Amino acid sequence: MRQLLGVPAFARLWVAAFFGETAEWMLQVALPVYVFQRTGSAATTALGIVLGLLPAVLLSPVAGVVADRWNRRAMLFGVCCGLAAVALPLLAEPGVVVVYAVMAAQAALASVFEPARNALVPELVGAGEVTGANGLMSVNGSVARLAGGWAGGALLGFGGLADVVIGYLAVLVVAAALLAKPFRRIAAPAPAVAREPVVRAWLDGLRELTHNRRLRRTGLALVFTSLAQGMFLVLFVVYVLDVLGGSEADAGLLRGVQALGGLAAGFALATVARRVAPAALLGWGSIALGLVSALIWNLPLVTTALGVYVGLFVLAGAPGVVVGAGLLSEIQSAVAPERAGRVLSTTFAAVATFAGVGALLAGTLVAATGPAVLLNVQAGVYVFAGVLMLGRMRRFREVPAPAVATVEGCRTSSPRATST
Repeated sequence: MRQLLGVPAFARLWVAAFFGETAEWMLQVALPVYVFQRTGSAATTALGIVLGLLPAVLLSPVAGVVADRWNRRAMLFGVCCGLAAVALPLLAEPGVVVVYAVMAAQAALASVFEPARNALVPELVGAGEVTGANGLMSVNGSVARLAGGWAGGALLGFGGLADVVIGYLAVLVVAAALLAKPFRRIAAPAPAVAREPVVRAWLDGLRELTHNRRLRRTGLALVFTSLAQGMFLVLFVVYVLDVLGGSEADAGLLRGVQALGGLAAGFALATVARRVAPAALLGWGSIALGLVSALIWNLPLVTTALGVYVGLFVLAGAPGVVVGAGLLSEIQSAVAPERAGRVLSTTFAAVATFAGVGALLAGTLVAATGPAVLLNVQAGVYVFAGVLMLGRMRRFREVPAPAVATVEGCRTSSPRATST
């Protein structure tokens, strides 16, 4: 861990990511709660979440290619400035339609930000250190979640949406300032090649996903974990406000304290678990997250004491970080550096697509079934994804295939670089 933070460029990206994610969590917690308060409708809340995910799907062909062609650090700086600009209409305590428009605009910018940042990391630390670097990114992401989630809920409850936005803009300015200066890379970017048309370049990246056996085996698990996450985004608001009888600040607190468990998991990934196979992280993390979720969703039959749920949401944060780090490390270690941006953007588009499907299903069905049934389905989907991943991993070991040599050749021939 010290070795990674001793790399000045990575350390600066790490701190910038903390401020950027803190700002993101402030709005991610505040806006769905704001919409639910204004409308009282889970379906309307789900629609807002889907509109916030849709740009990641529609823009993935352009976002990934742009992340591969342009200066990734400069892109991150520009996106921070854009995020600040599009949030300004929220200062006027807007109607739901304006909130939807801002969520969509922010998601469009984030569709470029995520693949660029995650493609920059290997350039700064080297391909052999990506799991440890992702663990450290998870550490500050977890602290950012705690700080931003709590701040978003508390500021919304005590001061209104305008106060949330003022805090958001202040934090985002710090992130942009840290990204203004160029980074010194350990691994040089891939040599420039003749530029293909955007659609063809994106299709090349998509073919890498479908032809790469390592990534194919991860695809189904990704589908199910994304469905479960989309369901959670809607059901969590209903669960806290209606089932537990909590407040906006309680919602922010419970989303935020997951960061404490994520913090522990991030440190473990950056140190003792840095050499664990990414597929194992994804599989076991999904199973653990599903089991802890099932416990949380069914506990109101016994108690609704907030302190109990604070502890359980802390616990749930650890496997959530393990799942995310496992997924990222699988892609980062299997994809050629010159295609990392487009493959990552396609992956994020798939996550957004199936999360949107999960959110729509939850928002549509919750009135008919009640939250308890859907919450348990959501937990079961996580467990199923983990079992599926571990089973496919075992079969992959038992049946060697020539394609693996090609993938490994791509990975070792040139170090990979990522940035968000």
